Amino acid sequence: MVKICCIGAGYVGGPTMAVIALKCPAIEVVVVDISVTRINAWNSDQLPIYEPGLDDVVKQCRGRNLFFSSDAEKHVCEADIIFVSVNTPTKTRGLGAGKAADLTYWESAARMIADVSKSDKIVVEKSTVPVKTAEAIEKILTHNSKGINYQILSNPEFLAEGTAIQDLFSPDRVLIGGRETFEGQKAVQALKDVYSHWVPEDRIITTNLWSAELSKLAANAFLAQRISSVNAISALCEATGADVSEVAYSVGKDSRIGPKFLNASVGFGGSCFQKDILNLVYICECNGLPEVANYWKQVIKINDYQKSRFVNRIVASMFNTVSGKKIAVLGFAFKKDTGDTRETPAIDVCKGLLGDKASISIYDPQVTEDQIQRDLAMNKFDWDHPIHLQPMSPTAVKQVSVAWDAYEATRGAHGVCILTEWDEFKELDYQRIYDNMQKPAFVFDGRNVVDPEKLRAIGFIVYAIGKPLDPWLKDMPAVVA
Repeated sequence: MVKICCIGAGYVGGPTMAVIALKCPAIEVVVVDISVTRINAWNSDQLPIYEPGLDDVVKQCRGRNLFFSSDAEKHVCEADIIFVSVNTPTKTRGLGAGKAADLTYWESAARMIADVSKSDKIVVEKSTVPVKTAEAIEKILTHNSKGINYQILSNPEFLAEGTAIQDLFSPDRVLIGGRETFEGQKAVQALKDVYSHWVPEDRIITTNLWSAELSKLAANAFLAQRISSVNAISALCEATGADVSEVAYSVGKDSRIGPKFLNASVGFGGSCFQKDILNLVYICECNGLPEVANYWKQVIKINDYQKSRFVNRIVASMFNTVSGKKIAVLGFAFKKDTGDTRETPAIDVCKGLLGDKASISIYDPQVTEDQIQRDLAMNKFDWDHPIHLQPMSPTAVKQVSVAWDAYEATRGAHGVCILTEWDEFKELDYQRIYDNMQKPAFVFDGRNVVDPEKLRAIGFIVYAIGKPLDPWLKDMPAVVA
């Protein structure tokens, strides 16, 4: 019986291993993590992450051939294939601070594997790692090998949160990178055999190690670049009276471009896009390619510009001050159908408003008050360290309250900001919201979920990203001087 062990029970490790266990009943899969509370949650009815369809998969396999344990050493020792999906945060100090990946957790996982292994292992990189990480890991393992053979594979994940289970069931591609030696190719085949239980042969791509590592960074950079491209156009649309939805639809009809990832918004978020591009930038700089580095840096610059432009629009519309005014924020997660708030644009928007002394009331159907307060109090990049290394209970931000529904959040507010495209925000009774707000009542739609004309008919002053400006906003400067 093949035994698989995965180090790291987060957004990647948990769902990926659950699906492998479901599709390969003859393989024993154990997910280990140093956080006992996280493992307890995986063993309970309340899983630590929200992902549509995940509950069903876990319930079908847990206790049969899927196990969650905090005894990492025992299960690593027994495994044939070890997946490593630990955090690879952006460094906050030292060489490459603000750009380079921090491989502390990766290295300690590799050293632990070397310490406890008694038989040959295939070690699979599942976390997003910078190019050439495999080489570093290989060195740690071979220098501590005690005669044991290790093969390192790169098998990057291409999951999108909110659709992760679907993405795992029928992936566009599974990418496996390995050494071009006989042993390396044997290891690639062993992992291929696992995936071929349910993934068609032509969707399993095999490459060399560096191609696999770089493909993941490149894929995320291309996706983020599309968002920044349409967001850059959205600013021009507002200045000229064009409608970004119409422009994006026309552009997306070109079969060479396609319609995906062309929704203008307040900006992209999520744990990977910014981190991976910063990583790509750093690798380019280290390899003496400053022009390439600057090209990719611009994708992040436009994203930051879009968030600050949104805050400026809010403040400028409301007589150049939001001090003491209640602003309702609808949606805090970085996109709909996930409770994930990592790098969500809502953090920067809220911090911008708090900087102008606004009083904020937030409602999100999936994000807890504790998480929101933690995000607003945390330093940049802190979120990417394991929870037990984060500040325990950061001081709550006083001007922020969390409401249990959209109507409560908007009661008595001067303005409403929509920052996540949850479907329920399309269905709200905006007449009821208008009646309970201060006047003039503003809606700032950062996700283009509402129909501006319908809301204007009710009496709202509406700002929607990339849409023709409300007469009210025409004379307002786009940027507060």
